[in-house]
Amino acid sequence: MSGTTTPRHHHDHHDDTPAVALGPLALILGVVAALGTWPTLTLFMLPWSIITGGLAITFGAAGIHYARQGIGRMGTAVAGTTLGAIGLAGVLTLFGAFVV
Repeated sequence: MSGTTTPRHHHDHHDDTPAVALGPLALILGVVAALGTWPTLTLFMLPWSIITGGLAITFGAAGIHYARQGIGRMGTAVAGTTLGAIGLAGVLTLFGAFVV
């Protein structure tokens, strides 16, 4: 028994953590938020653009953080964050036009 050891399975892959889903989730939410910038969909998508834009930025920033650590993909997190920011900026621009 002194020469036998049980093999340890050490996984360096982080493909099974929930953090992997942050980038794709941000991308989906960012697409929904960015749809609100389309002129014919602006009024219909207004409440959804506010909600999904903020969530896309939040989840995208967390996805970028984890992607820098090697968990998840950077491209989807950046795309989701960008689309969420575009959608939220469109709503804020629309509100700003009415305030002035």
